[in-house]
Amino acid sequence: MMNMLTIGWKASPQHFTIGDYRELWRLVDAAGFDSCWVFDHLRPMGRDRAGDIFEAWTVLAAMAEATSRVRVGTLVSSNLYRHPALLAKMAATVDHVSGGRLDVGLGAGGDPGVDPAIGLPDLGAGERVERLDESAQILRHLWTLPVTTFAGKHYRLADVPSDPKPVQQPMPLWLASNGERRGLRVVAERATGWLTATFDTVPGDLTRLMGVLNQHCEAVGRDPGTLRRGVQFPLAESDGEILESVEAFGRAGFTDLVLMPRGGGLARVTAIGTLLPRMRECFKTASDTS
Repeated sequence: MMNMLTIGWKASPQHFTIGDYRELWRLVDAAGFDSCWVFDHLRPMGRDRAGDIFEAWTVLAAMAEATSRVRVGTLVSSNLYRHPALLAKMAATVDHVSGGRLDVGLGAGGDPGVDPAIGLPDLGAGERVERLDESAQILRHLWTLPVTTFAGKHYRLADVPSDPKPVQQPMPLWLASNGERRGLRVVAERATGWLTATFDTVPGDLTRLMGVLNQHCEAVGRDPGTLRRGVQFPLAESDGEILESVEAFGRAGFTDLVLMPRGGGLARVTAIGTLLPRMRECFKTASDTS
């Protein structure tokens, strides 16, 4: 798995009708992308936070049913919105619906524009990372053990079964954090892969954070080469600029790229899909020389 390089599409579940959104997943599937990702917000993202937005995990199950080959995942699910025992059950369900094509992306959560209005506590970054750490452990236990008992600072489970288990063993668990002291250490200890994001078309400071993550892997006794590295970045306008971005992220050591469109509608999926062979060649060449 570590030798595989993937290119995915960010299918943000906002400002679509459900019919157009379903067509988007099918186009991503047919175009040959390796993965299709949704985010987990309760109001649209951007300067204007008004308008329609679908709930992440409900729509992810529909996406799994409407596609046949592309992997589906959350980039990323908020750890604050669902208890890990509930999330474990939801993920196992979607994994079965998809026939084993799910990638679980999980972050510490926090949307200051929404969370206070729905009564969620305003937690500091330290506590949110502690909760993420505990949730990652609970998810692994529930996905693999007959019965789970867990006594943490924030979550407690007593003799909890969780069946059926996911189709995939192990279930891919991607954690999102850029916290240099604690967050990236949790990624090194618990994750299949690291998920991060940038609003730039080049890695920038993410290259330095990659080195910090490698140091955490070594500190916990993990081979850094066993941890996948995924990044979401904006899709440039021209083919040449897109290929330059792909090459730059490949050189930085990323194994999984997620293209984030800035608009263009459904037609852009097919248009970018025709560029995939060149992107893959560019990505592989850059990764081999990194």
